[in-house]
Amino acid sequence: MVQRRHLLGLAAGLAAPALLPRGARAEEVTLRLHHFLPAVSNVHRNFLLPWSRKVEEASNGRLKIRIFPAMQLGGAPPQLFDQARDGVADIAWTLPGYTPGRFPRIEVLELPFIASRSGLVNAKVTQEFAQKHLAAEFGEVHPLCFWSHDGGLIHARRPVRQLADLQGMKLRFPTRQAGEALRALGAAPVGMPVPQVPEALSQGVLDGTVLPWEVVPSLKLQELVRNHTAFPGSPTFYTASNVLAMNKAKYQALPADLRAVLDAQSGEAAASLVGAMLDEQGVTVSEMVRRRGNTMIELAPEEVARWRDACRPVTEAWLAQGKDRGFDAAALLNDARASFARHA
Repeated sequence: MVQRRHLLGLAAGLAAPALLPRGARAEEVTLRLHHFLPAVSNVHRNFLLPWSRKVEEASNGRLKIRIFPAMQLGGAPPQLFDQARDGVADIAWTLPGYTPGRFPRIEVLELPFIASRSGLVNAKVTQEFAQKHLAAEFGEVHPLCFWSHDGGLIHARRPVRQLADLQGMKLRFPTRQAGEALRALGAAPVGMPVPQVPEALSQGVLDGTVLPWEVVPSLKLQELVRNHTAFPGSPTFYTASNVLAMNKAKYQALPADLRAVLDAQSGEAAASLVGAMLDEQGVTVSEMVRRRGNTMIELAPEEVARWRDACRPVTEAWLAQGKDRGFDAAALLNDARASFARHA
């Protein structure tokens, strides 16, 4: 009898794992992703949502990403990087340029007339450059991917066809280098995160802004200004770098198999996904704005040459600042240019 009870107890013990809830057998994790644009924005709808679904599917539903757009977890856009660092959010999408001077090496990709007009090229170059050169600069977080958007435009109340049209124009800029370039061209640059642009335009604080096409619909910018100036070919006037940054401790605490899933969906895979989306939406949005009857301007090549000449001191100043801050800025610039040429 004692032996029978022992055998029954052993059988129950062996069967117990099969009776446990799924979560007890395989840990499930939900990560909170925080960002600054509304849920209708292209990056939210056409990159972050599809990317998060890829992660969930690859993990068989064990790793989920819940997205909080429009600063729903609180704070302001310039605080997003620190929110990821400090664990206020598990993941944050932000622009390094929102904290000017904090990430000086990545600024090389934001210098005037260095980046491609293609979002896919810029995304691949930024991810590649980050893997080679930015580990220390972004060491406070675990970067999931980097990208830079496609060629930015000038969206303004009045047409911009030549340098003289820019003089004194109050234009919002997203990065320190874009601001310096606008200043070199004679504009009056105003720095602010992109969610503040519509109100600033409505109140006359701005005459216009520099932005890529894909952001235009989420701000209803096509209704606030009617003139859109593009730059032909590559290199383009400006771009801004982006980072999807994860809390380091949260990443390291993931089970090894879930870390492997996240790794496989990050880096170049994620950068290529967002880069292709930027190029696709650039065409879609520009056609929508054109059909609306807004004025579409593309600078003449000889005019672009004048703008490039006027912006050379911006690059020279960044090179000098790099030397002062203890890194080889010239080597980074040469490597960035070679990478853009290779991917183009």
